[in-house]
Amino acid sequence: MKLFTGIYDYCINLSKHRLAPVFLTGNSFIESIFWPIPVDIMLAPMCLARPERALHYAFLATAASVMGAVLGYGIGYYLYDPWIQDLVARFNYQETFSRASGYLQSYGVAFIVIGSFTPLPYKIVAISAGLIASQQVSMGLGAGQLHLIPFILVSFAGRGLRFFLIAAVIKIGGARMEQKLRRYIDIIGWVTLVILTAVFGYYMLQD
Repeated sequence: MKLFTGIYDYCINLSKHRLAPVFLTGNSFIESIFWPIPVDIMLAPMCLARPERALHYAFLATAASVMGAVLGYGIGYYLYDPWIQDLVARFNYQETFSRASGYLQSYGVAFIVIGSFTPLPYKIVAISAGLIASQQVSMGLGAGQLHLIPFILVSFAGRGLRFFLIAAVIKIGGARMEQKLRRYIDIIGWVTLVILTAVFGYYMLQD
C-alpha cells in the first residue's frame, strides 16, 4: 500500500508552488505554537525540488520557527494559568507538560537544545519554558537559564542545526537522493510509524 508515496508526491508538488516559501514560513511559525505538522514535512521536499535554494529554505524555517517559539514562550509566561491550562486539561496533555516542566527545571537549556533538535514537539518545550520562567520569577528566583534571551539563542542553535543539516544533506545528494527517497518512502514511512507507535505506547504505560 503506497500511502506515503502519495503523500510524498503531494508535498513535492506543493513545494514547487510559487508560494511554497510562504507556506513553509507560516507552517514553521505556527508549528512552534500549536500546529501538529512538523517543519520537515515541507522543508525536505522543497529542498529536493530546488536544491540550489535549500540553505535559503532552511534559514526561513529556522527564523520562523524561533519567532513562533518566542510567541509560545510568551504564552506560557503570561497566559498559561488563565487560558492554556484549561486547554491542556481538555486535551489530556497534563502529564506531557508536567514531564516537560520537570525536565526544564532539572536540565535547563540542555533540554531546550534536545527539544529544538529532536522530533519532540517544540511547542510544548516553548510554552513550558515560559511557564517555568514565570513561576521562578514569581518566587523571586529569577528566570535563570530559562530567561528569554538564552531561550532564543539556544532555539536558534538547535532549530538551525536541525534544518540546515536536512538542507545540506539534500543539497549534496541532489536528484539521486530524491529518486532513492521516493523509492523507499513507503518503507521509511511505515517503519517510522511503527517506531512512533511503540514509543508512544511505552510512554503511555509509564507510571
